[in-house]
Amino acid sequence: MPLLEVKIPPMGESITSGILAKWHVNDGDVVKKDQPLFELETDKITSEGTAEAAGKISFKAAVGDEVKIGQVVATIDPAVVAGVADPGPGSASPATSSRTGDSATVSPAVRRLAAETGLDPATVAGTGKAGRVTKGDMLAAAEAKPAVAAGAASSGPGATGPAATPAPVQKVSAPVVTGERQTRKKLSPLRAKIAQRLVAAQHEAAMLTTFNEVDMSAVMALRAKYQDDFVKKNGLKLGFMSFFAKAVVHALREVPAVNAQLDGDSIVENHFYDIGIAVSTDKGLMVPVIRGCDTLGMADIEKSIADVAKRAREGKITLADLEGGVFTITNGGTFGSLLSTPIINPPQSAILGLHAINDRPIAIAGQVVIRPMMYVALSYDHRLVDGKEAVTFLVKVKQAIEDPARLVIGI
Repeated sequence: MPLLEVKIPPMGESITSGILAKWHVNDGDVVKKDQPLFELETDKITSEGTAEAAGKISFKAAVGDEVKIGQVVATIDPAVVAGVADPGPGSASPATSSRTGDSATVSPAVRRLAAETGLDPATVAGTGKAGRVTKGDMLAAAEAKPAVAAGAASSGPGATGPAATPAPVQKVSAPVVTGERQTRKKLSPLRAKIAQRLVAAQHEAAMLTTFNEVDMSAVMALRAKYQDDFVKKNGLKLGFMSFFAKAVVHALREVPAVNAQLDGDSIVENHFYDIGIAVSTDKGLMVPVIRGCDTLGMADIEKSIADVAKRAREGKITLADLEGGVFTITNGGTFGSLLSTPIINPPQSAILGLHAINDRPIAIAGQVVIRPMMYVALSYDHRLVDGKEAVTFLVKVKQAIEDPARLVIGI
């Protein structure tokens, strides 16, 4: 059977290469069809590659390599699974070869580790198929080399000499040594792109931030009253973000200048309401877009947010999920932030920052009362949005949250 090539899949016209961030399998493993094989980091998304067929995998690229779209990073031998692999003239059976270290059946990773550590694969107990020695077996043996090698030299099958001096096993990522004051690693493409876009946003836009505070009592009372019924009907909780998404749509309709963007010397007015929701992941901040928030109900918005957030954190988000938003909401309050000045997500003209909800004393009708309060911040591009429009927009959001009936009536 011919070898199957594992290639870097296309991910959009603007993405031409990425960094091979992680292998989910070991070199020489027998993989299953559709099993995740590798993780690829680009300047926009992190994605996974899967096996198109079952078989034995052989790596053609290492972790940390920059790889291009369409590049072959591994091959899969389906004959190993089918049991018809031709061992070639003079080769021993798989079980015998794996115990004797025959280079015809020992994987490239095992041969490389054997050369680096001085370990003879024949002295290592194999846990792979038919007793083959795997990369993991070699790594484990290398860590316990003084004891294992000594025993193998005297009693291991096929052992012919003393163990060699221990040597480093892998060069991909060195462990942090206790007491070490610094470590250094290369900036990921995604983190580098985030840094580039944030700096560009500050340099290119006349960015200004206006603040207000919101009494969350009404929304919290609604959630408490209807939460159980909402969960029974929809299978998930009613959160705060769907209220703010609806409030933003309401405010964008009232202040359309915020729902526009600059394109050279032209103003592009948007008449749709695709709202980006910032999601924090291990790889960095992503902003998947919830399409048509003006037509979605609260449950649909909550489901959409839960779906894109889950896929973003699992590295399964697509480039299409991140494109086309007209406005962004980011919630630093989930991490305890009291106040911040969020940075615009170009080419959008504004971004709403949410913050922690804290009980604070406020004056209402001449009385001091304790209410759950949240500071909100609107950063906007002053080239397009005037201060009056920005303040009005934020007031509309405040009014909609403090009196959610406005969202139903449309005032």
